[in-house]
Amino acid sequence: METFNLPPNPRVLIFDIDSTLYTCPEYAHEQIDSQIRHWAALNGYSADGARNMIADFRRKWAADHNGQKISLGNLFTSFGVSIETSIEWRKTLFNPADYLHSDETLISSLTELSKKFYMMCVTNNPVEPARKTLEVIGISEFFPEIVGLDTCMASKPSKKILDKAIEKANEHFETQGVRASGEKITYSDCISIGDRYDIDLALAIELGMGGILVSGAEEVCNLTEILL
Repeated sequence: METFNLPPNPRVLIFDIDSTLYTCPEYAHEQIDSQIRHWAALNGYSADGARNMIADFRRKWAADHNGQKISLGNLFTSFGVSIETSIEWRKTLFNPADYLHSDETLISSLTELSKKFYMMCVTNNPVEPARKTLEVIGISEFFPEIVGLDTCMASKPSKKILDKAIEKANEHFETQGVRASGEKITYSDCISIGDRYDIDLALAIELGMGGILVSGAEEVCNLTEILL
């Protein structure tokens, strides 16, 4: 676990989902590979040929962008696959219940965190499959809001997505009546938590959020030691 610019009095925790709120390399791989296989079948490529094309694109993109990584949704747009199409694929090509299960240790840790923080998820999956993932793990109740690929029609990293997360946080606090009149949640009130620095944290930190880089659910369970 690595922390970046943690604010002194954070109010909001913004979690990535995949490979952050669960640890299952097989499922994380299948989400990506099922889309590549589907794209290959639609275009008459072999699965291995398509994988090589994607890997070659990732290498070239990283070389041209100081080693940064690109999300699959953004990558596919360079091959003519729109975000709208990616959304439809992600709704049907994989099923979290085939790979994941309830995580009692994570549930316990999130229960404690939820007593102090408002928590939401920001993900590059559409809201529907993202919600299914949270339900399978047993943690859906902790995340009333999910900002997904179909919320803003954009893939992380995108300022549009983080702006929407701030908007949702302010709607929550206004509804609860726990903020002084006119007082707003800003980036400096938030911490972004995810497993990929370039995708989940870099832009958030640049905008003024804190950041916590984790390797999976086991490290999320340890957040109580840092944040409480």
